[in-house]
Amino acid sequence: MSGYEPESDRVWDEYEWERFLQQQDHKTEKYMELLEKYLDHPQRDQIIAREMGWTQLLNEEEGDSWNDEVDAMLAEESRSVDGESGAADEPAAFVDGFEDHTLYRAAFALTVWIDQLFDDQAALQNEPAAVKLATHSALASAKLAAALSDDDVDEIGMTIAYLKRALKAITTSMEAGAQLLSEKLITPPQHSVLQQRLFEVRDGIITLMGQYRGEWLRRFGSL
Repeated sequence: MSGYEPESDRVWDEYEWERFLQQQDHKTEKYMELLEKYLDHPQRDQIIAREMGWTQLLNEEEGDSWNDEVDAMLAEESRSVDGESGAADEPAAFVDGFEDHTLYRAAFALTVWIDQLFDDQAALQNEPAAVKLATHSALASAKLAAALSDDDVDEIGMTIAYLKRALKAITTSMEAGAQLLSEKLITPPQHSVLQQRLFEVRDGIITLMGQYRGEWLRRFGSL
């Protein structure tokens, strides 16, 4: 995938951020695949650096610093450009820490509920639909944390892009929950509670996306 480099002298919209995040997903997946493939190879680090295009690491001596260098490289490639607007202009509702945000708390409570379901019905841990439910619910929580992080309040486009990813993860979780019910792996009352929690998070994401898009329109006039 070729590098995506929008103009750096202006604020990116949600679509530019989505393309950027897709690029970073691809790079992370490629790195993990290479690591698994060459894990026991004596020239592992040099091969991975070459395949990833990290030429600055090819001539460095191997050692304990490799992981730190890789982490720094991935972080550098994922680093966002600075926004033009300051936090002082943000609506108060947009600057709270993500841990205290009602939507994040609802998403976190969902993952706790699913963990408890797995504890009560250990056999679910081997069911593909249950694994999909747990994985994508946790993914939604992680994407919400990224969207609602204080460090990201200046990048409305990035926030919306992360919210869209959280929404996609919740939609997948809803599909997995319906599958569990159809396969009679959970009871109708359990599915009812699960669906209520999923809808709470889904509706919250949709509402928040609308608020941020409204703020984008207020600032920049169009999406």
